Amino acid sequence: MATNPNVKAIREQEKELVSVFESADETEAMVVQGLLESNGIDSLLANLEAPQDVLPGVGGVAIRVRPSEAQEAREIIREQRNAPPSPEESSETEIV
Repeated sequence: MATNPNVKAIREQEKELVSVFESADETEAMVVQGLLESNGIDSLLANLEAPQDVLPGVGGVAIRVRPSEAQEAREIIREQRNAPPSPEESSETEIV
């Protein structure tokens, strides 16, 4: 069976995950992780400095993805940040 020599190199590159989002707030990072997963991008939440279950809020968290999906993940995050709020998210109430 012939194998593509580049497959091994690609697999090695994919072992190293790339950070695409960092936050001091674990909840915010979990929302972003859900956004990425709903767009078909697998991700991993990683503690930056301290275990969040032991020292929550200390050091923050990062979202890491495969290098091949990093650019797409960053674009999804950027688009979501720049999107106008939906009517349900608006804090303004209409006075009649």
